[in-house]
Parts: sequence; structure tokens; C-alpha cells
Amino acid sequence: MNRTAASPEPKISPYGECAVRVAWEAEIRPDIHRRVKALSEALEGRPFPGMVECVPSYAAVTVFYDPFETGNARRRGEFGDERRNGEEPVYRTVCDLLGRMAGSLNLSAEAEPRVVDIPVCYGGEHGPDLEEVAGHAGLTPEKVVEIHAGGDYLVYMIGFAPGFPYLGGMPESIAAPRRQTPRSAIPAGAVGIAGKQTGVYPLSTPGGWQLIGRTPLALFRPAEDPPSLLRAGDRVRFRPIGPEEFLRLEAAHGEGRP
Repeated sequence: MNRTAASPEPKISPYGECAVRVAWEAEIRPDIHRRVKALSEALEGRPFPGMVECVPSYAAVTVFYDPFETGNARRRGEFGDERRNGEEPVYRTVCDLLGRMAGSLNLSAEAEPRVVDIPVCYGGEHGPDLEEVAGHAGLTPEKVVEIHAGGDYLVYMIGFAPGFPYLGGMPESIAAPRRQTPRSAIPAGAVGIAGKQTGVYPLSTPGGWQLIGRTPLALFRPAEDPPSLLRAGDRVRFRPIGPEEFLRLEAAHGEGRP
């Protein structure tokens, strides 16, 4: 158990009829992310009877389960507490179990994060909103690229679209509002900014983020296991490249885009 007096205590509560949510403070913080990641990994490594899946987010883990299978396992004594009243709601058993797990997370055992280098061709046809982002920040486009590529970004979670990374750590100096009119189609690999967040579109989808560049790498690779290039806990570093290198890398790696 690795806790301090300042360690945040999660709120554990039912989430619909077949899920329980373990939620820490509603903030995007590395220390909360470590707890989310540790609990998710513990559940995936040792799923309890009836567990269907766990879904991590910025500051919470939602755990889905089959109440009939979990209830039957409880009646068989598989949760190790014979004092349980058979009429007690199954979610209480799940809440208590998750509370014990959340209170005994071994945060000191976290592995060294994987660092993923993502080449990006900034501006021009690949980053049509770079000038607008620079104007909003009162900087030159070159300075925006320097700041964006100089960051060290933590992958908090994967969501929205298959392989889409929610990244933390973008400097506020280049934050920019979403576009007033979203685009009907953003190309796969587009690198964008929305508010204080930056991310990479793994698929061609509609979207309202400000596009500042594009990577030739495929972030979602359905034929591979796992299909997502990035995983929660990874560190991302963007590397500026020119149009010629973009074409070369796209020919070598980009054909895996769905």
C-alpha cells in the first residue's frame, strides 16, 4: 500500500444497473492518472466473478459487470465474506471490493513509461489552422510549432474514436478555442488543438479542432494486437518533419490507415 496524507480518496457509487464508478477528484492530474491506470491494470489482471470490462477515463474507472453472475458467485462464497446478506444488492459487494482495491494500489510498482515519437508535418495543407492558432496566441507560426513540438505529453486515455489519444501537458500559451464551424471530415493523422488539449485523429471523422499539422503514422491499426498505436500511460513527443519526409513515411507506414 502506497498512500500519503494527501492521497485523494475516490468516490465509489453505482452507475446504472450493471456498473460501478470509482471516481477521484474531477481534475486532469498525473497523480490521479496513476491511480486510474493502476486500478484498471489490477482489474484486467484479476477480474472478479461476473466482471465484463473496466473503462478508464481522466479521473475515474467505470466497471461493468453481470449482476446475475456476480450474485451467484457471492452466494457460492467466492468473494470471501460469509457475513453477506443474500438480499443485499449486488452492487454493494462490487463497491466494497473496488474500495478495497482502490485503497491498496501499489503505485510504486509503476513501470517506466513508453515514449512514442510521432513525426508531424506542421502547417500548409496539413495544418490549415496553424496561422489562426498563432494569431490567437500572439505568436508566429514557427513559435507555435516550437512550443507544440517541445512538449512531453501524457496519454491519459484512448477514446472518442478507436485509437484517439487524450493528451495532457500542452502549454497554455498555444491554447486555442474550437472552430465555430466544425469540419465535416478531418483526415486521419491530423494533429489538432482544442482549448488546452491537443490530440491526433486516428480516423477520418467530423471535428471542430484547430488543425496545425498531420502525422503520416497510422494510430489505429485494426489488423494488429493491440490495434491502437498508443496506450494510456505512454509519453508522446512530436517531431517536426518536412513535406518530403511526410510522403516517404506515409508510403512506408501510412498504408495501414483504415
